Amino acid sequence: MSRLPLQTLASFRTIARTGNLRAAADELHLTHSAVSQQLRLLETQLGFQLFDRRARRIVLNAAGAALLSAVEPALAQIDDGVRSAAAAAAGTHQRIRVSVLPSFAQRWLLPRMGLWHQQHPDVGIELDASQQIVDLQREGFHAALRQGNGVWRGLRAERLIHSPRVPVGSPQAAQRLLGRDVRALSREPLLGSPSMWERWFALSGVKVRVNPVATFNDAGMMLQAAEQNLGIALAREVLAADALLERRLFRLSALALPEDGVDAYWLVFPESLHDWPPLQALRRWLLAQLEQSRRAWAAADASPISPVAGTAAADRTGSRNPAPSATRARGRGR
Repeated sequence: MSRLPLQTLASFRTIARTGNLRAAADELHLTHSAVSQQLRLLETQLGFQLFDRRARRIVLNAAGAALLSAVEPALAQIDDGVRSAAAAAAGTHQRIRVSVLPSFAQRWLLPRMGLWHQQHPDVGIELDASQQIVDLQREGFHAALRQGNGVWRGLRAERLIHSPRVPVGSPQAAQRLLGRDVRALSREPLLGSPSMWERWFALSGVKVRVNPVATFNDAGMMLQAAEQNLGIALAREVLAADALLERRLFRLSALALPEDGVDAYWLVFPESLHDWPPLQALRRWLLAQLEQSRRAWAAADASPISPVAGTAAADRTGSRNPAPSATRARGRGR
């Protein structure tokens, strides 16, 4: 068998993913006839068909599935190599493209972009905020900041930070809850996932059915609502860190809902870029800045509410960080 033209394999991969010749042509920026011709050429050279034709769709058959599993890693490696070469050719004035969750960008990353520029003036960062998991190679990104279990096919993932969820509220909420226990918090307007709240209350020793006044598909919006005194949010410490330090929000309990193991923050990138200096610099900078944030919120004042007496969770909470005095809490609430 003669050597297969590389472009036919790349087209084959896209056709297999889209299941439609016209969609594949749009993605490859080719005409419909050009993509059809490349598929015919590949099947002719192989001597067998790779797809079953079904109405307007084409579906991989057994031969096509076997070929895809064999060629996809090689094509991904080629894509990585091209990206790595392009990054190396960019010279001293380089730019790193990063896909990032909107909440993480808004609440933590953007306020620190000035520090990045001071420390790395020759490396610009292009941020694309999206809740969608994008294909880094196909969309031209060097890295992504994601939440998940750390497994994304064909990519390397490095965990950035452990960030449990804690209840936070406005200064008015902190003042209102001064000296009261966890049961009082259950009667407050709550924001966010009812199941998360019920898990947190269970840890505190209180069984309650939660009916939030609002839920959100973006944690940044939820924290903004909490700052506006619309309710209490159960939020990740890292996202609330700056608002806590600036007294726009207050931690209302020392008890934290642990990370569930499939929702951590990760830096994700192609393996071929692991040693690329701009990516190495970004990784080191993120870890250093996140550690500073962690230390700052770990040293923050204790919460204004008391644990529920007589529960194991309450004993753990109380031993970690006792409730502040009335004078101290009022000073923080101003």
